[in-house]
Amino acid sequence: MKAYIVGVGMTKFEKPETRDRQYWDMAKEAGSAALADAGIRYEQVQQVPVGYCFQASTAGQRAAYELGLTGVPVYNVNNNCATGSTALMMARQFVEGGISDCVLALGFEKMARGALGDGGSDGGAADFRMSPVARHYGIMAAAHGFEMSPPTAQIFGNAAREHMERYGTTEAQLAAVGAKNHRHSVNNPYAQFQDAYTVDEILAARTIHRPLTKLQCSPTSDGAAAGVVVSERFVESHGLGDRAVEIVAQAMTTDTGASFASGTCIDAVGRPMSRAAAQQVYDASGLSAADLDVIELHDCFSINELLTYEALGLCGEGESGKLVESGATTYGGRWVVNPSGGLISKGHPLGATGIAQAAELTWQLRGEAGPRQVPDARVGLAHNIGLGGAAVVTLLRR
Repeated sequence: MKAYIVGVGMTKFEKPETRDRQYWDMAKEAGSAALADAGIRYEQVQQVPVGYCFQASTAGQRAAYELGLTGVPVYNVNNNCATGSTALMMARQFVEGGISDCVLALGFEKMARGALGDGGSDGGAADFRMSPVARHYGIMAAAHGFEMSPPTAQIFGNAAREHMERYGTTEAQLAAVGAKNHRHSVNNPYAQFQDAYTVDEILAARTIHRPLTKLQCSPTSDGAAAGVVVSERFVESHGLGDRAVEIVAQAMTTDTGASFASGTCIDAVGRPMSRAAAQQVYDASGLSAADLDVIELHDCFSINELLTYEALGLCGEGESGKLVESGATTYGGRWVVNPSGGLISKGHPLGATGIAQAAELTWQLRGEAGPRQVPDARVGLAHNIGLGGAAVVTLLRR
């Protein structure tokens, strides 16, 4: 059975504590917008997977109850930075499996200011043995030692160092990712930041973990996003054909031995997972990177956008720095990658990110993205990854 997204909504992503707004308020705003976009009532929703990372157990219910007290099953989902796309995948599985005809995927996060920790420790080197990502940080420590920069920036920054040493990638090419995504966000009213920067300004910003500067790192954010996923018969019976975007294929992968065998941060942060998930989606859909028009991918740090180009097959291994430098991944190029501004500029409230990517692609494929519209967009791909680990790739088609 086919699954379709027929309604999406999201809040503006904001710096934590910008407004006195609780997570359930944000979830209500995003959920209500998605239902209105689909033209349906919450009473028609049969299942609600809810993604978040930093709130207590059953916070999903607390958020969903703002939309209605219908007794509908609510599932609390936590999968690190891939949480939102995991909730969306559950929604699709409910529909494709014939269990439900109408499911609401909801994701939100109310975060603390400052850099993310390692996901399970207080941030010091001695605490990493207690972390769910201890194996990943062990790879980093063995290859690079441990410095006193933020843990996530450190492991991705070390991946960038490896890429530079192995392939000749330059700091300017890394900064070009940040410059592109900040430039794209200027036209996105939902983005946390809407300022454009030159490559030189990106390079001159404060260093977080060499070679990554602040303007190449995704911020902590508050925000929520939602998507209504329905069956083909629901689309037909409710006259939603003009709203429907098909989920053509979707795959989630987790770490295999390939994440750790090389002893590199490049693999520990998930390039093998991303490559495997993308290949599964291409195989299932019969499509390839050549068929894509618009892509929302997980640029938590500039290096991860480059690694993901390679994993998705946009270029060969080690060629991603030259690809972004060529202009192939922006307007007028071969693909438009992160027209929303990506995580770097749109923001990264963990539980909402994956669903927000799907929302952007839904708007793009419907031709509703306004000044950031990708011309003639028909096929879109979302890539969402969480360290520890999970990679979710979703292929959408109008």
